[in-house]
Amino acid sequence: MKIARYSDAQIMGILRQAEGGVPVSELCREHGMSSASFYKWRAKFGGMDASLITEMRDMAEQNQRLKKMYAEMSMQNDLLKEALGKKR
Repeated sequence: MKIARYSDAQIMGILRQAEGGVPVSELCREHGMSSASFYKWRAKFGGMDASLITEMRDMAEQNQRLKKMYAEMSMQNDLLKEALGKKR
């Protein structure tokens, strides 16, 4: 999984600066990021605090693990059905 370049606290700080009236272009230049990243963060994390962002990321990681487990179990189930079908 891709490691985030900015921590949750940094993202919240950048969004708060923008809410405080700092121009987006200046923020992007100062923090070395694209304006597209800023607008994605604002759409995704706007109105959240750092703990909610962390919780959301943890849930996304857990969801990925569960999807992978389901895919593996489904594949094993199909293989077992196929093996049992050949014995009959």
